[in-house]
Amino acid sequence: MEIFKEFKFEAAHRLSSLPEGHQCKRLHGHSYKVRVFLRGKVDPAVGWVVDFGAIKTAIQPLIDQLDHSFLNEVEGMGSSTSEGICLWIWRRLKPRLPGLSRLEVWETATAGAIYSGEDE
Repeated sequence: MEIFKEFKFEAAHRLSSLPEGHQCKRLHGHSYKVRVFLRGKVDPAVGWVVDFGAIKTAIQPLIDQLDHSFLNEVEGMGSSTSEGICLWIWRRLKPRLPGLSRLEVWETATAGAIYSGEDE
């Protein structure tokens, strides 16, 4: 069984390595959406894979760190693209949520990144 929980945060960034004139090189912000997926067996005693509250407890400090921040200044972020944010969250969340199977970061309603740990 795979379950998910969704979170949101607002943040600004700039992609400095892009060529002059590219709109994303300028300072701008997004309303990000993050979906955290966990895979596991349903515990017959309680009827769920993981308590959704446990997912929130694990990710909330990360969301708090990102929310209303300038992503270029977040320690360890590297590239503040959707892909970079996805990897940043994954590497901090995976030790807290062993069943983590997939992470989605949406920077707009139509664009984002999905990571399943394939590079780990």
